[in-house]
Amino acid sequence: MKAIVYEGIKDVRVEKVEDPKIQHSEDIIIKVTSTAICGSDLHLINGRVPNLRHGSVLGHETMGIVEEIGNDVTKVKKGDRVIVPFPISCGHCWYCEHDLYSQCDNSNEYGEVGGLFGYSDTFGGYDGGQAEYLRVPYANVGPTIIPDDLSDEQVLFLTDILPTSYWGVDISGMKKDDTVVVLGCGPVGLLTIKWAIFKGAKRVIAVDCVDYRLNHAKNYKGVETINLEDYDDTGEYIKELTGGGADVVIDCVGMDGKMSTFEKIESILKLQGGSKSAIEIASRSIRKYGTVSMVGVYGARYNLFPLGDFFSRNITLKMGQCPAQAYVDPILKLIKEGKFDATDIITHKLSLDEGTHAYDIFSNKKDNCIKVILKP
Repeated sequence: MKAIVYEGIKDVRVEKVEDPKIQHSEDIIIKVTSTAICGSDLHLINGRVPNLRHGSVLGHETMGIVEEIGNDVTKVKKGDRVIVPFPISCGHCWYCEHDLYSQCDNSNEYGEVGGLFGYSDTFGGYDGGQAEYLRVPYANVGPTIIPDDLSDEQVLFLTDILPTSYWGVDISGMKKDDTVVVLGCGPVGLLTIKWAIFKGAKRVIAVDCVDYRLNHAKNYKGVETINLEDYDDTGEYIKELTGGGADVVIDCVGMDGKMSTFEKIESILKLQGGSKSAIEIASRSIRKYGTVSMVGVYGARYNLFPLGDFFSRNITLKMGQCPAQAYVDPILKLIKEGKFDATDIITHKLSLDEGTHAYDIFSNKKDNCIKVILKP
């Protein structure tokens, strides 16, 4: 089959690889109908996630048609159309039984964190879904059947960025009429803005340094935008603008934020896991007793982390990988009812054969690219 594979830092290719096979009785194989590139895939190709083997198939936002099933699969059958959430979860460990699927105890033989599709040996060594076919382990837990009257575009993001953005707002404890700052206007950031509005935020302030993404955010009702390059200290500016800071700050940037020269050197030397610019903005723009929710992906340890700034002002920090399976059904219900739509962030639909080009325009922010969907 054809697949998008990692062949080195910033080296992504479409190559022929072996077709996946049923390995365990709860596996299924799906024929991929749509897949997408996620911002966290860029951490992989930029060399910021360890233990990624050359030739690894990338991708964790995938849906398709069930082609084969293992003997113990009961949730889906051959021919079903399914979305596949990005965490791989067994369904019967303590974490899965408490809907904390992203930290499954049994899906990653290489480490303590839960397994993820297409995200290196650190997260289980599973092949990803930017391919013609995908093996899905523990298929009685993850895949969700999608009705035929919904398009791939309407539901594909249930695999990751819709649950992740919803969860980022959910764990922040945001209340109706709160002021919310969203750091980053990529796909997750834009959906986070939409969820904050949906849940009744009184004021939403979107921060980025890419004009076309900020312009997209302006299309959402009442959203204020800030280009962080316009200010020496964006966090302090937001604190002034809000009269003491926001109730909630949601970091949708992670390690790919704007890096100082010192951070670039530290990251090259593996002394730091990337930028912490979003964390620093959050530490200044949050009000006392506020909550910072971090859904952007971070890597290794960080030097000069502003822990004292958070501690001294009684700030709550929430963070991690979204337990996506727990959020699929309620969000799918909203989509079915026409109450939430994420398709506006799709700017490009390309074939899988154009995968190298797709990564280029997404990574380098060309052609006003926000979100790419790939069709095998």
